[in-house]
Amino acid sequence: MLPIPVKRRKKESPTPNDLHAPPGLFPGLCIFLVERRMGAARRGFLTALAQRKGFTVAPEFSDGVTHVVSEQNSLDEVLSWLERKTGRAGQCAGEQRSPHYLDISWFTESMSSGRPVSVEDRHCLQGIMPAPSSDKADLSTIQPYGCQRRTPLIHHNAQITDVLEILARAASFQGSEVRQLGFTRAASVLKSLPFPLQSAKEAEDLPMCGGHCKAVIREILEDGVCREAEELKASEHYQCMELFTSIFGVGVQTAERWYKDGARNLKDLQGLNLKLTEEQRAGLEHFTDLRLPVTLGEADRIEDLVRGALQKFVPDIQITMTGGFRRGKQQGHDVDFLITHPDDSTLTGLLKNAVDWMDSKGLLLYQHMKKRSHAPPRTNKGGMDGHETCYAIFALPASNVEESKSEVPGVSLNGSCASDVPSHDWRAVRVDLVVTPHSEYPYALLGWTGSKHFERELRRFTWDKKKLTLNSHGLHDAGKKCFISATSEEDIFTYLGLQYVPPSDRNA
Repeated sequence: MLPIPVKRRKKESPTPNDLHAPPGLFPGLCIFLVERRMGAARRGFLTALAQRKGFTVAPEFSDGVTHVVSEQNSLDEVLSWLERKTGRAGQCAGEQRSPHYLDISWFTESMSSGRPVSVEDRHCLQGIMPAPSSDKADLSTIQPYGCQRRTPLIHHNAQITDVLEILARAASFQGSEVRQLGFTRAASVLKSLPFPLQSAKEAEDLPMCGGHCKAVIREILEDGVCREAEELKASEHYQCMELFTSIFGVGVQTAERWYKDGARNLKDLQGLNLKLTEEQRAGLEHFTDLRLPVTLGEADRIEDLVRGALQKFVPDIQITMTGGFRRGKQQGHDVDFLITHPDDSTLTGLLKNAVDWMDSKGLLLYQHMKKRSHAPPRTNKGGMDGHETCYAIFALPASNVEESKSEVPGVSLNGSCASDVPSHDWRAVRVDLVVTPHSEYPYALLGWTGSKHFERELRRFTWDKKKLTLNSHGLHDAGKKCFISATSEEDIFTYLGLQYVPPSDRNA
């Protein structure tokens, strides 16, 4: 039994006015995050996020603060809270001087833009705002399908959803798809809430949050910890499955087989005399690099390389970065690109020519080409798409020597150490290149943008409510034996009777 931390009310004390945060990239701007209703954990997460992006965040309120950011508080509530905390009255936000008293929307827009956006009237706090958590009507109207809800990157219930996602991964490791989907759907609902959940009773009116999930929510809100999740994280099976499935080319079944054969770490794999696929060998060779997050800057550099290679053969080729980066993420585990052209004939042989050229220049460490399949969809879930695809590992050149992450290129099966392998001026990055005919581009764009759960929910809704099959090739009407054309993502949502959800709100 793991010890449960005793909850204690944090004492507030007067704050000196001479506290300063480290300087950031934007001189003259200093943010203070109001902890009231936001909570210490979320405030810490948002502070770290802003600092990574070069914003100055003050640990305490002081005269140097220029932007006071609050979540689910009125102007009066913020001013009263600051007065109690600092022992002095705050300035009126109606006066044209610093600080600005702002809603969290200004903060999230600034994080997405990577710079402070202009303060508009819609960002400014108003006089009185009732706590939305007491509005049970709003809770009871939460839509049941993830594609019906807007889910931003930064949400209010990370403490709970992080635990639910651990339970979902553990369920997948145990082969229980039903339990995995149950935890995932509950987490998705909580991510879409425009306020932090404060009691398990509030979850009673939420879809997908009953039974086991409700008990988890109650335990976290009351005790601050979920014993089940803590025990899972500490278990040998969970840790080994996390490690093995993080290897490129290794799925749950393979990882489970290795675990049952006695493997507990990467070096143990050597003694099993495994017959590895080429993909798995590449995954092990570049294991260390591939576990590092890919930054948006690195993704942009890869896009330049890919675009340059493709334009050697088709100068006006259209290429779009999809996946998490299109949804607004600043880092991810790989980079996906969608490639198309109004003239489908120009796409024939294009991907192979570009991949061969990049390979000849030493830019590829691994590549596997999958030819286009013309097989029609056969299930309501859509399944894997049949687009022509190249699954690759790029050797991304470092922009300077200090940027090189590849001093430890990976862990080989012969157990070589980092010191045995020479350093390189590149790092390995996972990249998927997908070619789609122009007529299928809107569906491919929707399908490859994600998130994975958003797409699964969209396909589930399409079948449950419309009896149509959706995948990244198109929308199929089995009764009429035809595909429904679309010229944009908006067309697809409209045809399905759904409100359009922009990519930034598809982080279900």
